[in-house]
Amino acid sequence: MLLRLVNHAQSSSVGIRGTVGYVAPEYGMGGDVSTEGDVYSYGILLLEMFTGKKPTDSMFTDNLNLNNYVKMALPERVMDIVDPQIILEDKDESHMTSQRSKRNTVRMDECLASILRIGVLCSAEMPIERMGIKDVLVELHSTRNMLL
Repeated sequence: MLLRLVNHAQSSSVGIRGTVGYVAPEYGMGGDVSTEGDVYSYGILLLEMFTGKKPTDSMFTDNLNLNNYVKMALPERVMDIVDPQIILEDKDESHMTSQRSKRNTVRMDECLASILRIGVLCSAEMPIERMGIKDVLVELHSTRNMLL
């Protein structure tokens, strides 16, 4: 019985752990588990949450992946790729002046572009190109403050 448990543990450590599309590319090439791999997964989750697209979506073929899809849209076409469900219309927007409404729209675009840029930088293919998690935190706080 003990031998079977040991063999099970050995065989489970050989394969890649994680969900397809969220696992850092270096893990598929035998790379060690690292914080850079965690940052990659976090970046993919950010991109998924804000675009509504999964990294395994059928639209991602050949060299197109979630990271490239978002990168091609930044910064001018952010609203074209953002999941429409996260853009909420303000009920009182009709009472706003058009200048104030435009200012809020520009600020929202800038915040969404910032978040998506963070996702792209976190999910870069090469670990050395990814943002550090402390930098991610600083950028997210800065984006929140911009919105508020």
